[in-house]
Order: sequence, then structure tokens, then C-alpha cells
Amino acid sequence: MPEIRPMALSPAGRTLARRPATVARTARCGRVRAMARRTIARDANIDPSMVMRYYGNKEGLFAAASVIDLRVPELGALPGKHIGVVLVAHFLDRWEQDDVLTGLLRVGVTNDAGAERMRAVFAEQLGPIAAGVCPVPAEAPRRAALVASQILGMALARYVLRVAPAVSMPRDEVIAWLAPTVQRYLTAEQP
Repeated sequence: MPEIRPMALSPAGRTLARRPATVARTARCGRVRAMARRTIARDANIDPSMVMRYYGNKEGLFAAASVIDLRVPELGALPGKHIGVVLVAHFLDRWEQDDVLTGLLRVGVTNDAGAERMRAVFAEQLGPIAAGVCPVPAEAPRRAALVASQILGMALARYVLRVAPAVSMPRDEVIAWLAPTVQRYLTAEQP
């Protein structure tokens, strides 16, 4: 499947990707595959053939239309020992408040375009955070990937797969378990 780049599309294709209805409806549904292409097209007020023509499939459209800002907090003024707690708490807030982020995770595990979009979001937005706090800047991409593995793993278990113990675990307990690991990934001198 060709790489999806909305900016390289025709004006009609770019318009389709920018339709808020496309993202909102898909995120509310929770499963892109469960939605009819005609429903997506109707919500975006376009012909159903445009979904396939410009994006290959519904998942490709959702990934292209999803604009994700993780709104990662500034960590510069924060004491180093609190970085893990702040990041884990922040990401729990994001997952609990953003159906689009959860929808993109769902798409990311089943669709190449969705996976690429999720990788880009985390690399572009978590990478600089890692570079700013890790003791060896050259290791920032690796450390950001380790943090993403924790954040995405919990999000998948808690908000997508709904694994009972992960769902029922109190927020403070999730933070207590994950924060030290995230902290170590970002700030430890060595493994």
C-alpha cells in the first residue's frame, strides 16, 4: 500500500481528511472496521468512492485525518525525580479524555497507515522530551521508544483491550507502578 501523505492529495482528498466529522464519528465508534464506508462518507458529506480513491481504506483515512497533540508538559523546571510521575499522570489524562487518541491506537494495531501515524506522533512529540532529560542525548530516541512501550502498552491494556485488572486498577496505583520505570528509562545513567 502506498504511503499516505494528505498534503500530496488533490484538494478533494485534503478536504476529506480535514473533515472533523470523519475523525469524530470514527473515534466514537471505536472500531474503524465496524463502520460502513458510506457512513463515513455521509458524515464527511462526500461520495463514498472518495474514501477508497484517496486513502485506500477507512483506516487510512482515519490515520490521515487524525491530528494528535499529546500536549506533553514542559519538564524543564520540574525536579528530575518527578518526571516519571508527571508523564504517566499526563498520559492517563490524555487517554481518558481523547477518543481520537484511543481510536488511533486501535487503528495502529491493525493498519500500516495507523501504525505509522502513531509512531510519528510519539517520535515527534516524546523524542524531544527524552532528549531534554536523558543523560546521554544520543540515546534519546531509544529511551523515548522505551517510554512509549510503557505508555502504549498500558493504554492498549486499559483502554482498548480492556484487560480487567488494568481497567480496575486505581489511577494512583497505575502511576505508582509505571512512573519509576518511565523515570528510569529517561534519567538513568545506564540500564
